Amino acid sequence: MQADQLSYVIVTPYSMRKSRTGGIVSRLISRTGLDLVGGRMFAPSEELVRRYTEGIVTSKDPRHRATQELLRDYVQKNFTGERQDQRPRALLLVFRGQDAIEKIRHVVGHIVHERTSGETIRDTYGDYITDESGKVTYFEPAVIASLDEESVEENLKLWSEFSDRDGGILDDVITYPADAKVEKSLVLIKPDNFKFPNIRPGGVIEVFSRTGLYIIGFKVHRMSVGQAEEFYGPVLNVLEDKLGASKGREAWEDIVEFMSGGRPSAIPEGQRLAPGTEKCIAIVYQGEDAVRKIRDVLGPTDPSKAPPGSIRREFGQTIMVNAAHASDSAENAEREMEIVQVKENNLKPLIEKFYARR
Repeated sequence: MQADQLSYVIVTPYSMRKSRTGGIVSRLISRTGLDLVGGRMFAPSEELVRRYTEGIVTSKDPRHRATQELLRDYVQKNFTGERQDQRPRALLLVFRGQDAIEKIRHVVGHIVHERTSGETIRDTYGDYITDESGKVTYFEPAVIASLDEESVEENLKLWSEFSDRDGGILDDVITYPADAKVEKSLVLIKPDNFKFPNIRPGGVIEVFSRTGLYIIGFKVHRMSVGQAEEFYGPVLNVLEDKLGASKGREAWEDIVEFMSGGRPSAIPEGQRLAPGTEKCIAIVYQGEDAVRKIRDVLGPTDPSKAPPGSIRREFGQTIMVNAAHASDSAENAEREMEIVQVKENNLKPLIEKFYARR
């Protein structure tokens, strides 16, 4: 059997600003069938950009080399500095699976072969415009990726090296008015979106983009039973009061199992903090009145009562299997972010462990 590969895609700062992240994630997951195993937000430093761009131009073929030079110049110009009162934010996504590099290449597409057909990510979200003489007058690649195994490994190790210093929760990259009521809200894209490769995770992100809020944190997370117990601890008393002690506890364990893959009553104490079997994506949104804006777009817990266009109406199935969770207050957002350890750098050990075994 062919060994797994890692591959990566960097969502450019322009794509982040234009809220194209959801559509890009949808394409990457649904069209490659690969496993999204890691993600981290970066505000790249000049040193990271310098070292990354040093390795972009490698081809001896004049046509490919010209494109690589455009990509190099693009990253140097757009991944540092400040634009529209914010430092550039880039999202690094890591995928794993058989033939991962070729599958990512196929879905990302070649920027020069743009057909405006929507076939690839760059068809839809990128631009390569030339004048009558053939000179490039506008260039936007939408995403950055490496297309051979050696450069993928080198670049993942490089971004991993900078993942603590330049990555994580980007608290200080957006400038707000002095009187702005700035909040953070935690969103969990729940495990029901990951049962098979599909557009749902990206679709949920796409709807959240309507809020106009900024993504400042991103983590692929497998919630432990212990984390799920703590996260949904406040729900236990509510369910017991509503359903009685026995049925309420049973319903609460259903929620914990749905989020982590294990029932509290069946998991030995020593295994309660081990990563669970179910995957979610934890996203931190920031902006004015963030909690209310996110909750409005999400919709009520019961999808059947959610308004048209809301996430739970579009993607939810039941009160438990309802696509996403969002914090109901700024205080709870802080509590929940602490429980799921959104500041944890789980990208670095993922990359180190993968390449150490080779």
